[in-house]
Amino acid sequence: MFTLTEVASLNDIQPTYRILKPWWDVFMDYLGIVMLMLAIFSGTMQLTKDQVVCLPILEQAQDGSGAAPLMSKRPPKGIVPSNPFPQSSAFMQPPPKGVRTKLDFQQYVFVNQMCYHVALPWYSKYFPYLALIHTIVLMVSSNFWFKYPKTSSKVEHFVSILGKCFESPWTTKALSETACEDSEENKQRLAGASTLLKHLSTSSEEGSPNQSAPVGNKSGVAFSAEKLVSEVPSMTILDKKDGEQAKALFEKVRKFRAHVEDSDLIYRLYAIQTVIKTVKFILILCYTMTFVASIDFDHVCEPKIKHLTGYSKFHCTHNMAFMLKKLLVCYIALICVYGIICIYTLFWLFRRPLKEYSFEKVREESSFSDIPDVKNDFAFLLHMVDQYDLLYSKRFGVFLSEVSENKLREISLNHEWTFEKLRQHLTRNPQDKLELHLFMLSGVPDAVFDLTDLEILKLELIPEAKITAKISQMINLQELHFYHCPAKVEQTAFIFLCDHLRCLHVKFTDVAEIPSWVYLLKNLRELYLVGNLNSENNKLIGLESLRDLRHLKILHLKSNLTKIPTNITDLSPHLVRLVIHNDGTKLLVLNTLKKMINLAELELHNCELERIPHAIFSLNNLQELDLKSNNIRTIEEVISFQHLKRLTCLKLWYNKIINIPLSISHVKNLESLYLSHNKLESLPSPLFTLLKLRYLDLSHNSVAVIPPEVGFLQNLQHFAITGNKVEVVPKQLFKCVKLRTLCLGHNCITSIPEKIGHLSQLTHLELKGNCLDRLPVQLGHCSLLNRSCLLVEDHLFDSLPIEVKESINQEPTFFVRYF
Repeated sequence: MFTLTEVASLNDIQPTYRILKPWWDVFMDYLGIVMLMLAIFSGTMQLTKDQVVCLPILEQAQDGSGAAPLMSKRPPKGIVPSNPFPQSSAFMQPPPKGVRTKLDFQQYVFVNQMCYHVALPWYSKYFPYLALIHTIVLMVSSNFWFKYPKTSSKVEHFVSILGKCFESPWTTKALSETACEDSEENKQRLAGASTLLKHLSTSSEEGSPNQSAPVGNKSGVAFSAEKLVSEVPSMTILDKKDGEQAKALFEKVRKFRAHVEDSDLIYRLYAIQTVIKTVKFILILCYTMTFVASIDFDHVCEPKIKHLTGYSKFHCTHNMAFMLKKLLVCYIALICVYGIICIYTLFWLFRRPLKEYSFEKVREESSFSDIPDVKNDFAFLLHMVDQYDLLYSKRFGVFLSEVSENKLREISLNHEWTFEKLRQHLTRNPQDKLELHLFMLSGVPDAVFDLTDLEILKLELIPEAKITAKISQMINLQELHFYHCPAKVEQTAFIFLCDHLRCLHVKFTDVAEIPSWVYLLKNLRELYLVGNLNSENNKLIGLESLRDLRHLKILHLKSNLTKIPTNITDLSPHLVRLVIHNDGTKLLVLNTLKKMINLAELELHNCELERIPHAIFSLNNLQELDLKSNNIRTIEEVISFQHLKRLTCLKLWYNKIINIPLSISHVKNLESLYLSHNKLESLPSPLFTLLKLRYLDLSHNSVAVIPPEVGFLQNLQHFAITGNKVEVVPKQLFKCVKLRTLCLGHNCITSIPEKIGHLSQLTHLELKGNCLDRLPVQLGHCSLLNRSCLLVEDHLFDSLPIEVKESINQEPTFFVRYF
C-alpha cells in the first residue's frame, strides 16, 4: 500500500518542472497516462473467471449416416457418470444413439484452462502486460533528464533561480523603469554631444588653428552615454531585504552560468532519450501490427486429454477477444500519435542551434544592451523555457546584464552612503586640503558630488566609477585620484573637468585601463601615471596623444620603462618637471630629453643608470636633478654641469659613488647636494668651494675625516654626515653660523668642541650613537634648540648642568625649521 504522502509527492514533479516541459512533452505525458490506463484496463479484463469457454466437437459417424458413432455404455475409465444413481426399470428408457456431449463441470473448467494455454495466441494473453511495460518505459524516458544525477541538480538549480528571478521585485522595477529612460536619454545625449563637440572644436582651434577636425572626433574618445544635466527620476529604493536578495541572485546567476555553460550534457541526454522514444515507437508499431490480426474470437483446441474427457477436439471462444482487439487498435493509434510527436521533437532538436541562445530581442526592447548570449546547456534550458513562456527569458535576462547589476549596486550604494556618512570620512591632508578617500565600493555615491567644499577626491578599487554631471557643483575640486579605477565620465562632467581639474593621479595595471578622456584635459597641470608602461605598451599611449595637454607642467611616471615614450615629446615645450620612477628596469634611451628645453626638474629613480646621461647636459633650464637609486659609480661627467647655469640641486643619493671628482668645484651655483648612501671614503677640498651650498647630505658613507675647509661654507644650513667613520669634529665647522640642522650621529666622535655654542640658529642636533663622555655646556647658547630636536643618549643629557637642561627644555620663542 502507498501512503498518502508518497502518492502526493508524485504530483509535485509536474508543477516543479512545468516551465521546462514544452507542449510536446506535456502532450506525450498525457498520451502516456492514457496508454497506462488502457494497459491497466486491459489487464483487469484478464482477471475475469471465464476468459475462454470451450465445447467438445463431435466426431463424424463411421457408417456415413452422419451420426456420430456410439460410445460404450460404460463410461471411460476414470470418468464418473453424470447420473450415478440408478433409476427403476419402470422408468428406464432406451439409451439414445450417438455420443453423449455432456461433461462434468470440473471437466469443463479443466478444458477451459487447458485450451487457454494451448490454443490462445501468446499476444492475446500478454498484450496488456506488454502495453504496460512499454508505457512505463516511455514515461521513464520522458522524465529521465529530471532524475539523472548529473542533470537533475543543474535543472533543479536552474528552475529555482529562474523562479526567484521571475518573482524578484528588482526585475519588475528594472523592466518598468528602464523604459522611460530611453527617450529621455536620447534627447539628452544629442544635446550633450553637440555641446561637447562645440567645446572641443573651440579648444582645438585655440591650440592648433590649422586643424580641420575637432580633437574629440580625432581621438576617438567615447564618453559614457548616461544622463547629462537633467536627471531621469531615480529608481525606487528597494527594501534592504529585497536589495540583498537581488544581489544574491546576481551572484547565483553568475556562478550557475559558469557551471552550466562549460558542457552540453543536458542537451545530449534529452536528445538521446528522444531518440530512444522514437526507436521504441517504431519497435512497438512494427511487431504490434503483425499480431493485431491474431486476436480472434474462435479457436480450435486439440489437447491430448481424450483419455480424460473422451474428446480430442474442442471449439473455444475467447470472450475478451473483441474488446482486446479494439483496445489494441486504440493503443496503436496512440502510439502513432506519440511517434509523430517524437519525430517532430527530433526535428526541433536538430534543426535549430539549441546550443546557442541570443537575447537580441530583449536587448532591443530594453536598455540592457549588454545582456550576453549564452551557450551549451544554459542556452538549451532557455530554449526549453521559451516553449513555455517567452516572458521568463526576458525577465531572466535582467540578471545577466551588468548594467542591471550596476543599477542595483548604485541604488544600494546611495542608500548606504549618505551625505552625513561621507562627511564623517573627510580628512585634512598635510597640506591642509580637504580630502575624501573611497575604497572598494561598487561605485561612486551620488552624495559625493554634494560635497562642494571637497578639494581632493581619491577613488580606489572601484570597478564601476562614474563621474556624473553633478560634479559641476564641486567648484573647489582640483585633484582626482583613480587607483585601479577605470572611471567613466559623462559629457557634461568632462567639460567641467577640462576647465577646473588641475591634478590627476592614475594607478593602473595595464595602460589600456587609463581612461581615454584623460588625454583631453586641456587645463591639467599635473599628471601622475603609476603602472605598466613598458616598451610594448608605449605605443598604446601614442593612440591617445598627449599634445592636447597644453598646460601640463608636471608628468610623473612610475613604471618599468626601457625608454622614454616618444609621444612625451609632444609635451616638451611646456613640461617643467619630469619624474620617472622605474622598478629596476634599465632605462636605455634618453635622447628624448634633449627636446625638453624648458624642463626645470628631472627625477630618474631606480633606472639602473651607470653614468650620468649626457642628454641631461642639454637642459639649460634644469634647476634640480635627482638620480636616486641607480648604479652610478663615477660622476666624472659632473664637470659638464657648469653649463647648466640654473642647476641648484643635485641628488646623487643611493648609488655606488666611490669618490667626488675635483671638477665638482665648477658647479658654482649648487645650493643642495645629496650624496648619502654611497661609498665615499674621503671628501675633496674643492667640494667646499661651492659657497652657495645650503644643504649638504653625506650620511651613510665611509668618510673618516671632515676637512677643515668645511668652514668656507658660510651659507650652509643643513649638514648631515650620519653613519660614517668620523672621529673628530673640526672647529672650523662651527664657523658655519647659519647651520640649523647638524647630523653627526652614529660615528666615532669622542668629543664636541665648545664652539658649538656659536651656532645660534641651530634647531636640530643629532649626536646619538657616538663615543661621547659628555656634552659641552655651551649647548645652552643654542637658544633655538629644543629637547625634542636634540637626539642624544639620556645619560649624556642628564650630565649637563641644570640651568643648561632647563634652557634646552624651554620652548623657543622663535622657531624656524628649514626643509
